[in-house]
Amino acid sequence: MSTHTIATQPSTSLAVDDWGQTDYAEAMERQLQSVDARRSNLIPDQLILTEHHPVYTIGLRQGAAQHLVWTAERLQKAGIQVVHTNRGGDITYHGPGQLVAYPIVSLHDRRDLHHYLRDLEEVVIRTLANWGLNCGRREGKTGIWLEDRKICAIGVAVKSWVTYHGLALNIDPDLNHFTGIIPCGITDGRVTSLRAELATLPPMIAIKSCLAVEFAAVFGKTLLDYGST
Repeated sequence: MSTHTIATQPSTSLAVDDWGQTDYAEAMERQLQSVDARRSNLIPDQLILTEHHPVYTIGLRQGAAQHLVWTAERLQKAGIQVVHTNRGGDITYHGPGQLVAYPIVSLHDRRDLHHYLRDLEEVVIRTLANWGLNCGRREGKTGIWLEDRKICAIGVAVKSWVTYHGLALNIDPDLNHFTGIIPCGITDGRVTSLRAELATLPPMIAIKSCLAVEFAAVFGKTLLDYGST
């Protein structure tokens, strides 16, 4: 039977897979492989965690490419790649010190992408509350904010109602790299990180664990043991 005709079954389990540091293009290919495996019911819902090598990714929003500020020479000097991607949203930065989470989750039992986005935001809000940060949403803008300071970018896609792409939470990235773009096309705010907001930065492993626990709670999943590949 063709995988395109298999109805993805809802999963009550959530597997967490930590990929460590990855190249964006490589991670994109691995994501799509995971999406196909999920569509064929070969794996349960997955939460992939990674940090990318420095890259600006340009989403599908009209005019997103115009928000790249740095010249090709400056990009080469900084060691930052530029990649066009099929996620929603504008231009953003990924790099070491930023926790990227890619949920590979079936929405067959609830085909509502807006609800899914609000749930992703809720995961981040709950995660950061564990360290005393009162984060929230800004009307008309995606992502998670501390007043006018954006700490997490969100951009998603779906294939046969299986999600991919996801969120990028700034733990301790090089914030100077955000000056090479107009992040997410936003001109009335700035980017921040846990390093900038907290007196003591939690270990990355603790943040990953907390994010996974909150994700499972928000989405009503049973959290399986961590994996790494």
